[in-house]
Amino acid sequence: MVELFDRIYSKAELLKYVGQMDQLGGIKLLELSEGVEKSVRVALVRTGKLNFLVAIDRCMDIVNAEYMGIPLAFISPTGIVAPSFFEPEGLGWLRGFFGGLLTTCGLTYAGAPTIDHGEQLGLHGRISYIPAKLLRSEEYWDGDNYMLVLEGECREAMIFGPNIKLRRRIETILEGKHVRICDRIINCGWERQPLMVIYHFNLGFPILDEGSRLVSTSRIYFPRDEDAKVGAEKFDEFQSPTKGFREKVYIHDLAVDEKGYSYTALINNRLNLGFYIKFQKKDLPRLIEWKMMGEGTYVLGIEPSNCFVMGRAKEKELGTLQYIEAQEEKEFNLEIGVLQGNEISQYEEKVNKITKKERSKMVENVDEFLKAVEEA
Repeated sequence: MVELFDRIYSKAELLKYVGQMDQLGGIKLLELSEGVEKSVRVALVRTGKLNFLVAIDRCMDIVNAEYMGIPLAFISPTGIVAPSFFEPEGLGWLRGFFGGLLTTCGLTYAGAPTIDHGEQLGLHGRISYIPAKLLRSEEYWDGDNYMLVLEGECREAMIFGPNIKLRRRIETILEGKHVRICDRIINCGWERQPLMVIYHFNLGFPILDEGSRLVSTSRIYFPRDEDAKVGAEKFDEFQSPTKGFREKVYIHDLAVDEKGYSYTALINNRLNLGFYIKFQKKDLPRLIEWKMMGEGTYVLGIEPSNCFVMGRAKEKELGTLQYIEAQEEKEFNLEIGVLQGNEISQYEEKVNKITKKERSKMVENVDEFLKAVEEA
């Protein structure tokens, strides 16, 4: 059944009101035309409640997103930048980091720039700048549910190097407030490759505001550096935009429910609105929190990942680097969505049940963190 405009409709009932379903929602394929975003293919997805823009030519990442007209995502000064402008060296990745609801980092390296066995690796990898081959854009009825599905494929490859394919499916329904993201990562080559993946969700004003709260199943966390240690006990609290604010990064280990799911959400009680992320911890064992309360760069990054953010060389040193074997396939599934009204209290009750209302424990550094996680 479809619930729209405070009424519930069957397929047969709803079709009597419209000439085509595009009147109520759907997927529209478009091409941008100005400045550095020129020729970038995008898909506008409308559910009747949730609208979001998928950048097909940027790894099918999600840029702008809004719920009932309320923006959810932080958009950086760069806006959408065509993949041809990619600068892989050092921090050049930031020149095209649009923020958006989701930017994917990886696939063979992510996190801080580093040198690994003589290879210079820039910030956060290449995959977010790789255009997708659009395989599917489909709207169809499944019983009384009207499905909206996008599917595409990107490949990070080079001669004498990695040959890794990312196949992404983005799925929602008419009147839906949630989106499912299913990624299949396939090593199409014949050598084992490093695998580092960060799902960089970026929430912004007005859902991020003074008084907003991070509510998660975090049980252990540590501050990445000295800047993050200042005020670390307030990792889940947020302030108004602050001149000269220095970014703070916290790495969390999350508790799970009986099905192995971890949960995290940003909640704004003034708006009576929240945004949640749900994922399997066995696939994405870390949660990175990027707390940036600066003027003009006012954003909370909530980042499920299979790695830390100190770079691939550090990951090797710690013995935590994950790999994908030749011809192996791995799957990552995430659910994101909006909480409103009593859904917020229901979500908090679920989190409290998982955490037993215990506050997350801070440790000083990554070594203590790994030890505490092992002992927990």
